[in-house]
Formats: sequence, structure tokens, C-alpha cells
Amino acid sequence: MIKVKNISKAFDGIKVLNQISTVFDKGKTNLIIGQSGSGKTVFIKCLLGLIESDSGYIEFDNKAFNTMSIKERSILRQEVGMVFQGSALFDSMTVEENIMFPMQMFTNKEESEVRDQANIVIKRVNLINANEKYPDEISGGMKKRVAIARAIVMNPKYLFCDEPNSGLDPKTAILIDNLIQEITEEYNITTVINTHDMNSVMEIGKKIVFLQNGKKAWEGTKEDIFNTDNKAVSNFVYSSDLFKKVREVYLKT
Repeated sequence: MIKVKNISKAFDGIKVLNQISTVFDKGKTNLIIGQSGSGKTVFIKCLLGLIESDSGYIEFDNKAFNTMSIKERSILRQEVGMVFQGSALFDSMTVEENIMFPMQMFTNKEESEVRDQANIVIKRVNLINANEKYPDEISGGMKKRVAIARAIVMNPKYLFCDEPNSGLDPKTAILIDNLIQEITEEYNITTVINTHDMNSVMEIGKKIVFLQNGKKAWEGTKEDIFNTDNKAVSNFVYSSDLFKKVREVYLKT
């Protein structure tokens, strides 16, 4: 569980985050949505400690992040997996080497144990027979699977995903969504996803936080979105005719 209380952040006197409070539950896919410039990226960076908030506090399973020492934060970061928007794979490394990298950097495990663990997650994300391939030899969807495998290879307690469906076709995007949800539930991870993809909202939105102009304008589940009278989130989610029709069908059933 990640608990956020009254987080605020300003740059050059301009408030980017304003008194945001929420809870991201363990074993659920927690989504952060909102228009460009709403504060989503800064919010994620505050949670990761890449940016220090000006006020408020963050707790990781009841451990206060704001008051942690550098050493304590370093230990916590080893419990965090990250899936970057562009996958961020090393071009000069094979699939297997990319996935082994975090364990080689942050543990003292033997090479054989590191390789065995890498192959466990390779199988889990259905990347069999891709071990020796390089990133430029695999598809965009496979790159995302490698990124997910690398993020979970150290059995993290927390998983952060930044636009995991960026650049993927709709079918592949759904597969990646489902994989992230399955892994979240199977490993009982606290997963936080920054996304613009409304398909993701409808598919895996167990908890959704909607930001607008740096404030939390709404939160709820994918089911709640169909029934909300919050105009800001409705206008954002149902900006396309397709989702308007989906909502109409849902409300009739």
C-alpha cells in the first residue's frame, strides 16, 4: 500500500500539484489519468523520490518516505519495479541480459541464480525462445514484455508503469494491460500506472485517480466512472463517440 497525504509541489511559484491525497492498494491496478499538464508525471516522480514534494507526506506500507535516510531510500528502491514509457532497454544487451541487469546491479547472487530467476520471469511473460535476441530484433509488444519482466525480476513490492501502452496497437495494448493486472494480483504488488489510454481505464481500472490542474478532481473504479456526475472526468473519459456509446450500453444493462 502507498498512502499519499496533501502532496503539493511548485516550480518557480507555479503550483503543479495541490494538496493531493489518496491511497494505492496492494494487489490492485491503480491508474493515474488526466490531460497533459495535469501533474501526472510530477506526481509519479514525487512518489519515486525523483522530485521532492514541497509539503505533505508519502508512506510505503506505513513507512514514512519523506523522512527516510539516503540508505533507507536506497533499500526501498530495490523493492520498486519500473516500466518506462519507451521500455528503456539496453540495445547492446540481449533480452536475457536486460532482465538480469537489476539483479547483477543490486544483489550479490551467483550468476547461475540470476540467470535462473531471469528465465522464470521470461516464461511468466511468455517470452520463450527470445533470450538471445536483441531489442531491435523484437516487436514493440515483446519489448514491453521484456520491460515488465525486468521490472518484476527482483520480486518488487511496488510496480510503477509510465504509459505502458504507448506506441502499441490496440490488441497488443490489451494484452499488456491484462499481463500487468495478472502480475499485480499474482505477486500481490502495489501497482501504479500513469496512462492516457482509456481502454486501460475500462479494462483494468481497479482504482482510478483523475488529476486536473494539479488537483485530484475525482477518484473511483472503472464501474464508478460510468455512473459519475463529475463533469470534468466524464468529459475527459468520454471525449470520443466510441466511449460515449460504451457508456450508454452500460447504463442500459
